Amino acid sequence: MSRGLLVINAGSSSIKFSVFALPADGGEMTLVCRGLQENIGEDDPHFKAFDHAGKVLVDIHPTPPDGHYRKLGSEPRRRATDTQPSPPPPVAAIYDHKAALRDLLSWLRESPNLPQVIAVGHRVVHGADDYSDPQRLTPEILEHLEQFVPLAPLHQPHNLAGIRALLAVQPDLPQVACFDTAFHYGQPELAKLFALPRAYRDEGVRRYGFHGLSYEYIAGALAEAMGTPTTGRVVVAHLGNGASMCAMRDGRSVATTMGFTAVEGLPMGTRSGSLDPGVLLYLIERHGMGVRSLTNLLYKQSGLLGLSGVSNDMRELLASADPNAKLAVDYFTYRIARELGSLAAALGGLDALVFTGGIGEHAAAVRERVCAQSAWLGIELDPAANASDGRRIDRAGSRTAVWVLPTNEELIIARHTRRLVLER
Repeated sequence: MSRGLLVINAGSSSIKFSVFALPADGGEMTLVCRGLQENIGEDDPHFKAFDHAGKVLVDIHPTPPDGHYRKLGSEPRRRATDTQPSPPPPVAAIYDHKAALRDLLSWLRESPNLPQVIAVGHRVVHGADDYSDPQRLTPEILEHLEQFVPLAPLHQPHNLAGIRALLAVQPDLPQVACFDTAFHYGQPELAKLFALPRAYRDEGVRRYGFHGLSYEYIAGALAEAMGTPTTGRVVVAHLGNGASMCAMRDGRSVATTMGFTAVEGLPMGTRSGSLDPGVLLYLIERHGMGVRSLTNLLYKQSGLLGLSGVSNDMRELLASADPNAKLAVDYFTYRIARELGSLAAALGGLDALVFTGGIGEHAAAVRERVCAQSAWLGIELDPAANASDGRRIDRAGSRTAVWVLPTNEELIIARHTRRLVLER
């Protein structure tokens, strides 16, 4: 049987996964299948997977022997008049991360055309100042990663829940953590600071940056496309439902738009992006908003959705005749162009701009608007190449190159997992 690696990105109610085959000759790994387990913790979980060509391999709604799952937190409460405590619900009544990963591993084992999984790589949002490289997980490292939950409360707990669940299901399976913050670890100290008293900096309040796995992949892909490791001064725009930009010098992060959290910087699908802190003070004082309501506002109700009132999907906004949809697109491209100027200043110039992510790779209209607003940086777009989603889309003679490169965070995680588990 062939061998493979499993890559997992665990969220609060979903698990995204990919399986890569390990070639016998030690060459590049290939994607075998990918999928999604969603509605984890709900009463109607969904498990689906596709092969590398998009063919459906499985599409089911798992059910326990009694025919249904109970939604997390829906257990009946004991009334004051009850004389006997309610019996505990059956263990299988809730479809949690452990149940989801148990089903995933069982399906992988029972599928004859899929490789045997020998190790698992996880996307973990935060490695703080402690981890500048991926780590093969041990109980001590896993416990240490719990300390970073306050730095990424919306992501870190769920990343770690996936690791712990897999540890409970198959404790002998090697696991590797790959951190979204690690790529930015070596930034200049000035790029990491906030102008706050040092006591806060000492407890970890600083700029970390995210989307590092995507930027790491693009750094390598651009060097390969250019045929040289010295790629010069490059800004990469990772544009999707989550969006950020990164300034690189010869493949190393110099500055990035995301900071202490993944809500700073560009407006995103439902995230606000950079905001005057005084706005938050106003909302607290004027509207009595607390942490939970502010979190919901900044992460789930703002960005393209909040501006447009129509959608957080760029495809729908570009196709809409609603003036607020146009406003959202205009603001999005304006902020990208503005951040591009800032990042070019951090680099001392600009040799190339790279678009990646769902919007960056497929929304030609967004690329066109950003480049038009950034012509002062020596960017001259080739309209025909841009309209066809070409790989190199700048006009001949453009002082600044413009690329469109698809990212592959899962492959980066698989590469690190192979290196740490098999090559040491």
